[in-house]
Amino acid sequence: MRPAGYWFSVMKPHHLACVFLAMLFTAFFAKAEPLAVGASLPAVTGTTETGAPLDLSTLNKGYTLVYFYPRAETPGCTAQGCSLRDAYDVLQKRNVTVIGVSTDTVDKQKDFKDKERFPFTLIADPDKKVITAFGVPIRSVPIFGEMATRQAFLFKDGKLVWRDLKAATKKQAEDVLKVLDSLNG
Repeated sequence: MRPAGYWFSVMKPHHLACVFLAMLFTAFFAKAEPLAVGASLPAVTGTTETGAPLDLSTLNKGYTLVYFYPRAETPGCTAQGCSLRDAYDVLQKRNVTVIGVSTDTVDKQKDFKDKERFPFTLIADPDKKVITAFGVPIRSVPIFGEMATRQAFLFKDGKLVWRDLKAATKKQAEDVLKVLDSLNG
């Protein structure tokens, strides 16, 4: 039996480089499949901007919109959140609970919510367990690190009825309201 690391010690440098690049390529481009329409709201607990745990699977009455954004306080993410903030009263009348998720910290989410006066919950997901549970791709951006891609998922009574895998920024609420109109015909 060979000792641990034996093969790395006998490999030529160019072989090691190939192994390393293959591992890097796999890690960088590996992605989970997003939730399929009809899937249940994942049984995953996130941490809100207040530091409290929130089990998303408990949000199984009425509509729940879970939207993902790359980074708090950036232009596109602010536009997306403000779209939902500005339509919040209409969404509430349609029985929609809104939850925003990013890889930001609890403190960053709290600052973002306070600054933009968001009336809905934000989830801090630096360990990416909520992002992973939804199958949202993660991209690595120099300086900023790993971030979720912009996506949105609408559930009715705990079942996924609509997903937007290239979610809008300024028109996020408009898109959700159109879907609600089509579902309630």
